[in-house]
Amino acid sequence: MNERNKTAETVFILKGFSDISELEAPISILILLIYLTTLVGNIVILLLVCQDSHLHTPMYFFLGNLSVLDIGYTTVALHKSIDIFVTGDHEVSFIDCMVQMYFFTWFACNDLMLLTSMGYDRYVAICKPLHFTTLMNGRVCTRLAMFCWAFSFLHVLPPVTLISQLSCYTSNIINHFTCDVLPLVEISCSDTSIVEMVIFIDGGLVAIFTPFLLTFISYVFIITTIMKIKSSAGRKKAFYTCSSHLTAVLILYVSIFSQYLTPSGTFKSNKLLSLFNSAVVPMLNPFIYSLKNKDVKSAIQKKLKNVMAIL
Repeated sequence: MNERNKTAETVFILKGFSDISELEAPISILILLIYLTTLVGNIVILLLVCQDSHLHTPMYFFLGNLSVLDIGYTTVALHKSIDIFVTGDHEVSFIDCMVQMYFFTWFACNDLMLLTSMGYDRYVAICKPLHFTTLMNGRVCTRLAMFCWAFSFLHVLPPVTLISQLSCYTSNIINHFTCDVLPLVEISCSDTSIVEMVIFIDGGLVAIFTPFLLTFISYVFIITTIMKIKSSAGRKKAFYTCSSHLTAVLILYVSIFSQYLTPSGTFKSNKLLSLFNSAVVPMLNPFIYSLKNKDVKSAIQKKLKNVMAIL
């Protein structure tokens, strides 16, 4: 861009995966399949949690919230990629880009917060079982979930507001499949020092590291408690109660740290890691909680029997 590099852009071009031309079509088809699978899987989990009385427990209450979140997260992250694949239109207006970025970061932050709450639930269940019904009653769970949604909603306001006020861009081409914070900062010709500081503090320390640290502390206590159980059957049963959550947490944080520790020069791999984090992880969650959980499998089998009986 020549003279336009010192003026605010009103239309951005999402590059998507066009820079990986040999993989663009297969990736686009895969994204569509992943999105449909995510929708079906999380809707099934959500319906089971709402309808089956055996799943009316704190863990599944948070799982229901996580399913709603995953549906919204993948919809925001992937809808433009699917639109590009169907229509070939890479353009996105400035306002639409800001809105997409806001919801994308809100859902990403909330994902970590909800998983942290689920980690606390597992901590109470294993380390303080006699006080579980008191510490994790319906009112506490509702307040925790409301705090996660509200805190995340307000937490992403400062960086998104600052980015929306950047006055110029060196290019209107965003090298990403969605409007994300870092790609927009990279193409800005405004002074981004304050934005970068807020991103580091708000995004790195508060949104990522703090939930990770709290979840890590929860599992230090959980593992310590499990190791004190004398019988191997008791240890196995205790570990089984948190295995689904631990699996989901490990997959999410490994993908996040892999994404942000990738050198900036290797943005193709970074973009693929971002796709894994925002598309594959939400798709895997229903399978993790259904395949590794007897209660969910039992609820699914019961529903299938009811459907077969009707047919």
